[in-house]
Amino acid sequence: MSHLVHRNLNVDPPIAVFGQGIWLREASGHEVIDGSGGAAVACLGHGNPHVLDAMRAQLEKLTYAHTALFSCESAEKLADKLVGHKPGGLSHAYFVSSGSEGMEAAIKMARQYFVEIGQPQRQHYIARKQSYHGNTLGALSAGGNAMRRKPYAPILSPAFSHVSACYAYRDRADHESDADYVQRLADELEAEFQRLGPQNVIAFCAETVVGATLGCVAALPGYFPAMRAVCDRHGALLILDEVMSGMGRCGTMHSWEQEGIVPDIQVIAKGLGGGYQPIGGILAQEKVIAAIRDGSGGFMHGHTYQAHPMACAAALAVQEVIEKENLLGNVQAMGALLEQRLTERLGNHRHIGDIRGRGLFWAIELVQDRGSKAVFDPKLKMNERVRKEAYARGLGCYPMGGTIDGLQGDHVILAPPYTVTAAEVDMIAERFGDAVEAALA
Repeated sequence: MSHLVHRNLNVDPPIAVFGQGIWLREASGHEVIDGSGGAAVACLGHGNPHVLDAMRAQLEKLTYAHTALFSCESAEKLADKLVGHKPGGLSHAYFVSSGSEGMEAAIKMARQYFVEIGQPQRQHYIARKQSYHGNTLGALSAGGNAMRRKPYAPILSPAFSHVSACYAYRDRADHESDADYVQRLADELEAEFQRLGPQNVIAFCAETVVGATLGCVAALPGYFPAMRAVCDRHGALLILDEVMSGMGRCGTMHSWEQEGIVPDIQVIAKGLGGGYQPIGGILAQEKVIAAIRDGSGGFMHGHTYQAHPMACAAALAVQEVIEKENLLGNVQAMGALLEQRLTERLGNHRHIGDIRGRGLFWAIELVQDRGSKAVFDPKLKMNERVRKEAYARGLGCYPMGGTIDGLQGDHVILAPPYTVTAAEVDMIAERFGDAVEAALA
């Protein structure tokens, strides 16, 4: 057995030895389409020459400089690239090494903002059930993933409470219109503000498109404007977690561009660096930064590897490729094709309850009975069965159980690189369809 602490300590995973484009190869020679980009990370696929050249160039110049003493060119250029044009008023960037670290930074920056403007009584955050914001204790406290939270519940922060997600497939009543359902969720958020005391709430935190925990669930039209209105009414901030769904994954650089609202703080990661280096971060509104700058003068937070020169150089190159090759357009076109192919293959399958997503971020929800939406016994681990059947057929996908409540429900995610071609989409859909049918047979 391996001396490395793997995710499953009873089984050693295969060793990946090579990656090129959409393909990965393990030590045995078995080749697999990286159909989910790992965890929706590898947005350019593997071995992109422009990114590798940029990393080599940075490696020869500067590998590390501590931010207590220096800034570096790659970090400055990356910040300029992301917020130099102030998208939606977002004016400043802060770079860390993961999405979890990014969420921690967002939580702390939001708290410090209110301390700086003379509202230190604000100490509560409202997030959503069946969400995921990261694995550090602060980010896990914010998240609503019941399965991940359970072992650590006694040591999670009581500063966080949770309201319902916008999960229309299961939670909207038959008699409710979309507008009625959205209003019910807005009323629920308002009620939670009132329970906590509106003057005590720091922020509402949400994934713009829910990632692994619910499986690519986009909000209904009008949902985020309604949530934003509740926050604005009580002077609270809106923190949007786009670690999975942002940086082009859903067809626009920021998923909130499709919602008609802008966050006060946005968390980014996976599509930022595409897996070429560990990097995440936050983008913040000018008002948030101004309050800190004009108050104490500094963000009371920091990491040894923040704004790392190599990580920022890789991320900058990734963003340059996305722009130069018009990959957002390809995400939109190939995303529509992937939806079409999945619907053609599985849309009427008696064990597929829902096919959902946006851009190149899609999931299927597995059910025992399509009509009643009854779930499979969790002991069957149907999502994992699909993963194994897909892998045997040369396709990587992202399975997850506990869709509904942390225990019940199964879904599987596909999130191929932004560079995927029509032929590759066809291959992904074919192999995935075969895997689903084999797992459910």
